[in-house]
Amino acid sequence: MLNAQQTLKLDDGRVVDCPSPAEARFLWGEISVATGFYCRAAAWLRPGDIALDIGANIGLSAMLFAEVCPAARVIAAEPVPATFQCLERNLAAHVPHAVPVRTAVGAEPGVLPLTWYPQAPANSGLYADRTEDDEATRTFLRNSGLDDEAIALITAGLHQGEQIDVEVTTVSAILDEHGPEGDIGLLEVDVERAELDVLRGIAERDWPRIRAVVAEVHDTAGRLAQFRDLLGVHGLSARIRQDPSLRGTDLHEVYAVRGE
Repeated sequence: MLNAQQTLKLDDGRVVDCPSPAEARFLWGEISVATGFYCRAAAWLRPGDIALDIGANIGLSAMLFAEVCPAARVIAAEPVPATFQCLERNLAAHVPHAVPVRTAVGAEPGVLPLTWYPQAPANSGLYADRTEDDEATRTFLRNSGLDDEAIALITAGLHQGEQIDVEVTTVSAILDEHGPEGDIGLLEVDVERAELDVLRGIAERDWPRIRAVVAEVHDTAGRLAQFRDLLGVHGLSARIRQDPSLRGTDLHEVYAVRGE
């Protein structure tokens, strides 16, 4: 199932391994915007904090968090073997003190089937839906100014998936093993429709440790409101926005902090 790995040189000169340079370039541009939710959330990190990156992909978010706060302890979870190989190499090169963990994260431990998209690795997930993922991509590309012919070429076979079984654990189980003490300065969640599962896998004892959350949430079946409300129950005030390029899709960004 492993696909050929490639590299991308970021604007700051760092080189990262990735399955798809085009996807990696887009993701880095999305998370590294100074006024974006990722940078705003990362600003809450303090030396000694844990930055817990759930759905770490190739490690770009982990790199940003370590850049903002070099003394933070980064733990990055990613379940897909091909992507995890890139994550390991990128962390070794750019965040050598980080801990990569090959696992999916959900409400309870187990083994579940995951749909892996070789041509769109970042859209892979436990709840991947080819029809919905194709439509979201078409909408994004249309919002970006592409015509229907170009969109058809780009999306052809983009979300042709392969089923793999992956280990699933919980946030609290990861913390028990890799970060039993200290504040979780930032919890990042990007898990393609499994966002609520991730929050439901946080034990009550761990919620007070979390100071900030940044997440991508798919708003289907009321998931966005449930995600916001669950954060609120545990003392985190959420802000929600949708990038103009994603208008017409169910994708939203959530940024939540404690005490605001």
